Amino acid sequence: MTTTMDELVAPSLAEMDWKQQAPPVFIPDETDYVERRSPAAANLTGHLPRLQSLIGQICEHDEVTFDLQGPVRPEDKFEDLIGRSASLRAMLDEVKIVAPTDSTVLILGETGTGKELIARAIHNRSSRRDRSFVRVNCAAIPSGLLESELFGHERGAFTGAIARKIGRFELANGGTLFLDEIGDIPPELQPKLLRVLQEQEFERLGSTQTMRVNVRVVAATSRDLPQMVANREFRSDLYYRLNVFPVRLPALRERSEDIALLVRHFVHLCCKRMNKRVEQVPQEAVQVLLTYTWPGNVRELQNYIERAVILSPGKVLRAPLAELKQSVARPDCSGQCATPKAMTLKDAEHDHIIQALAETNWVIGGPKGAAARLGLQRTTLISKMQRLGISRAQA
Repeated sequence: MTTTMDELVAPSLAEMDWKQQAPPVFIPDETDYVERRSPAAANLTGHLPRLQSLIGQICEHDEVTFDLQGPVRPEDKFEDLIGRSASLRAMLDEVKIVAPTDSTVLILGETGTGKELIARAIHNRSSRRDRSFVRVNCAAIPSGLLESELFGHERGAFTGAIARKIGRFELANGGTLFLDEIGDIPPELQPKLLRVLQEQEFERLGSTQTMRVNVRVVAATSRDLPQMVANREFRSDLYYRLNVFPVRLPALRERSEDIALLVRHFVHLCCKRMNKRVEQVPQEAVQVLLTYTWPGNVRELQNYIERAVILSPGKVLRAPLAELKQSVARPDCSGQCATPKAMTLKDAEHDHIIQALAETNWVIGGPKGAAARLGLQRTTLISKMQRLGISRAQA
């Protein structure tokens, strides 16, 4: 079998782990010995200067470890969501179950986790996919105008109402209405929203005519609705009506194994839009991206990668790491450092397992059990629980 020079140097820079200082490929005595012992190998010794030069170049790029070439695989993509982590897959399984129905869905998750993407995925996988998907951000519209925005108004209903306005519920008739930031809807409007959810009927502002609609409602919030109910900031009957099928989106720090896929996806999108070619990420950047907590979740990561691509003149991503390092230690509004209290790896593993067990009602096995959510075998999780002293009686 003949070995060519191209085969010797074919692996990409990201696939090689070299020392900072490249030693000579062969010392002269070793070269003479190789030439005497093997004529075929002797043909390669003429390439040694070139090979030595290439190894030197590789050593200069020793920090490059993550290759960005190639698109995200289809199996790592669900609609417009990217990831393969157990927590994300468990949530997507719930979405697949509820999407074909007409039930109300309440999407829960921190800001930037992709709640609207989930709402669109539910719509696209329902029988209403060919009808309208209408989005309303309840936090972005002044409370005095939100009723008119949702239900419409008649001409002369209030000062400035110079013409009839069709509300979002009418626009979404036959389709899906996505009520984003539902926790910010004012208390005085909650009874009317409850009525339309229950009866599918309402009146435009300034009208006595009852309008009937056929709308599926998908709501989302980053706020703690049960606590708001306890504080009498949100109607309990409206909460129970919205909470027919809750879907919780994991924060990015809870699925850090998806960060590499998301980086590849966002770099590809940005390069395509900016007509650039970025193919690799330095090792230090990879480490920082994986350990940063991402309080803004996927939206923060997307904006950060866009900024990094803008700053990258060549094929290696030049991420502004100082920003992430500074934000970790930046004091909050109370003057306290935002850095979380350090804990041991054992404590972190203990808390992570307890959280997964609580979310699954202490079901260990099965496709929706804690073991599947943690990406572990059932027996492995039981062994870890015994080692860490975790039992339901102690919870």
